Amino acid sequence: MANLSKERRDRMIAKLEELKLLHNDDASIASLNEIENALREKKYGLVWEEHSEAVDDMLKENIPVLIEDPERRLCKDDSLPWNFIIEGDNLQALYLLEKTHRGKVDCIYIDPPYNSGATDWKYNNDYVAKNDNYKHSKWLSMMKNRLQLAKSLLNPNDSVLIVTIDEKEYLRLGCLLEELFPSANIQMVSTVTNVKGSSRKGSFARAGEYLFFVMIGNAAPHSLPLGKEWLGNISTTSRAKVRLANMMRFGDNGKRSRAPKCFYPIFISSDGKRFVEIGDPIELGVDRNSIEAPEGTVAQWPIHLDGSEGCWGYSRSSLIELMKKGYLHIGKTYKYGYSIMFIQPGWQKRIESGQVKIVGHYEDGFVKTDSSQYVLEFVPSDIWTVPTHNATEHGMKLLQKFVGKRFPFPKSLYAVHDSLNFFLSEKPDATVVDFFAGSGTTMHAVNLLNAEDGGLRNCIMVTNNEISCAEEQEFKKKHIKKGSNEWEARGIAKYVTWPRIVCSIAGIDVNGNPLKGKYRGSDIPMANGFQANVKYFKCDWTPRKPDEYLLSNALCLHVKELIELQTAQEVDGIRNVLILSKTDYKRVFEDPAKAALVEHVWVNENLVFSAAEMRVLREKKFRYIPREFFSQELKEVGEYV
Repeated sequence: MANLSKERRDRMIAKLEELKLLHNDDASIASLNEIENALREKKYGLVWEEHSEAVDDMLKENIPVLIEDPERRLCKDDSLPWNFIIEGDNLQALYLLEKTHRGKVDCIYIDPPYNSGATDWKYNNDYVAKNDNYKHSKWLSMMKNRLQLAKSLLNPNDSVLIVTIDEKEYLRLGCLLEELFPSANIQMVSTVTNVKGSSRKGSFARAGEYLFFVMIGNAAPHSLPLGKEWLGNISTTSRAKVRLANMMRFGDNGKRSRAPKCFYPIFISSDGKRFVEIGDPIELGVDRNSIEAPEGTVAQWPIHLDGSEGCWGYSRSSLIELMKKGYLHIGKTYKYGYSIMFIQPGWQKRIESGQVKIVGHYEDGFVKTDSSQYVLEFVPSDIWTVPTHNATEHGMKLLQKFVGKRFPFPKSLYAVHDSLNFFLSEKPDATVVDFFAGSGTTMHAVNLLNAEDGGLRNCIMVTNNEISCAEEQEFKKKHIKKGSNEWEARGIAKYVTWPRIVCSIAGIDVNGNPLKGKYRGSDIPMANGFQANVKYFKCDWTPRKPDEYLLSNALCLHVKELIELQTAQEVDGIRNVLILSKTDYKRVFEDPAKAALVEHVWVNENLVFSAAEMRVLREKKFRYIPREFFSQELKEVGEYV
């Protein structure tokens, strides 16, 4: 069958070649080449009119940077990874995240504007109206630019992108995702968010929406013990098995220096069959080999496969309690002794509630269990009818407990929690990004997951600080201008997202009252809050080609935020050190006690050091700044070759 479209294109391109011979001046050739390029563009797939944004124009002459808001910082435990809320245009923020998290993100969850035409989103500072002839192409341009950057953040071997949408754009979104992620396994799930339905004139009532799961590499949903409310969604089943986890911490939080009180010996009988005693923690700097094991025992320390000293996941007193309950187990041998395993917190609760029966004990005291009567584990079908996913009851009304009536249509906390859990249940130290953060449900859900299973996941959320359409009209009547303190205070980032996260971590509402109730399916009171830390950054700009100063010096003023974002740790001047001047170097490295505590060092590339000073820095495996994050920008102005 002849391809008529191709034949027409070939005829037109041949004619253009003839015209080039007749009109060979530069202007004519440039115009004819532009026509030819348009003819040769993609002819199959999703095609739309490309639109620029205000942020695109800013990027041409400026470099995005982050500025920390020192008044918005909440730290519950500085040994835990930090979460971050970034205020600004998400394209601007994604440009920076690409520098800190390329290929490192485990999960991106986004709830983009649904393009309803009901003042639900702005494009170039104007609301996109329902009758806008380019509403779909504007939406697609906006989404494509952000999804392309999002793709660069995701771990290519095992990660997932989750996008929620409704019927207005799900067809176009599906095509766009297929185009941008051709090798991924993409599945759309239908979910009921309001079983009663929301009536619409001339249409069926709207009762649900859709979730696209873009599964990259080896990513796939895990079987979970989902509970009775999911039983109508069973597709495949398997018996629940008590899950064990390694007692040793991993990652940056798994170093001896990060939790010295969790570095202690576990004395095991020489035959490796029984726990004998739990030793005391030893101070930093004390050689573990100086500790003698009692006769007939061997000492098991938390040593990583590379031989570095780590730390246990629990303090000595907590570990003794686990051992008494029979939740501690001597696992398989490895290069540095025995793996110490323990029953995951969720399964401990199931044992203690009687859902899982204890039927005996092994020689090391570890419990023998029977979980045959427990709720089945399964991966659900692609149609979810889960009561706690109701957006009114567990989205809007739940949010009101924390911050009152400040935000109209938040997602159900448990809908987000469950979507994440299918992919993160076995990733306790995952990094999650949401660049359409809205009210902050994603970080709330990540903190809840950590509270349930003892995980150390961290979350980065990006949202602008726009105010609602109604408030904007009211402020304009009162001659209150955008950028004023009153306007900024009512923006979503400062008025909704930040307060919600702070309240959920602290366990109080915005008025300081303890929260009432418990989180779904758990014994976790909301008033307990979460063991979590969060910082607030704001996007800003610095010129790409400054006339009066070195670009590298200007960028050095903004790398602290990027370092913290990249490591999920605070640049505290103790473990993580930023050397911007020779005075900084002397303060840290001329004091042996301070120098011994340093784990990571970033150094201003414009500083000159002696040979002896460079030896010290090399021992700490220092990195140059701002080169590490802004090498391309520095090359453009000739400051880095």
